[in-house]
Amino acid sequence: MGRWRDGRGELTVRGERDDGTPVVRVPLEIATSYRARTKGLLGRDSLDGALLLSPAGSVHTFRMRMPIDVAYLDRRLRVVAVRTMPPGRLGLPRLRARHVIEAEAGAMEGWGLRVGAHVSIEPDSP
Repeated sequence: MGRWRDGRGELTVRGERDDGTPVVRVPLEIATSYRARTKGLLGRDSLDGALLLSPAGSVHTFRMRMPIDVAYLDRRLRVVAVRTMPPGRLGLPRLRARHVIEAEAGAMEGWGLRVGAHVSIEPDSP
């Protein structure tokens, strides 16, 4: 799943239903380079949609201005954990996590993004 590059795209959240019907589509920023992953959401007051960090197995919220939702994804893009983190925290590493999605606190619940949900990532064309 390491085929992405820094840029924009779309996150599709699929529910736990067998048919995999899309639940919601969310604007996505993609951060795959070391520089983009390191910057993440630092210095921002808000985020329209979500941010994908890849590869990533843990995150921190030091120097962040807002609480965030964090979803840890395995290599098959299935959610293995979801946490809400206030500023100034260090998240525990998730052994099976290969990617992390960050969003404003409360957003993921509204999207139906929870443990067991499957997502897909569609980068914008260059």
